[in-house]
Amino acid sequence: MAFNPAIRSGFHAVYWPDTVNHCPGCGHTNWYVGRFSAECGFCATALPLVETGLMGTGSHRKSCRPYERYNWAA
Repeated sequence: MAFNPAIRSGFHAVYWPDTVNHCPGCGHTNWYVGRFSAECGFCATALPLVETGLMGTGSHRKSCRPYERYNWAA
């Protein structure tokens, strides 16, 4: 059976960008935001980001163009 996050139950705290996020541990709103998680500035509670790895520098790898496109003889 495949995993379906829509049918999980319970409280799942995540960090939402561009909104006021209260820490589930202490209630403060100061966060250190990284690439994959956010950490509370007061109690160091870590929350995963809602969207990780989808945007930003280094998230996509470009392959080199094929050698056929280069005209090395000219």
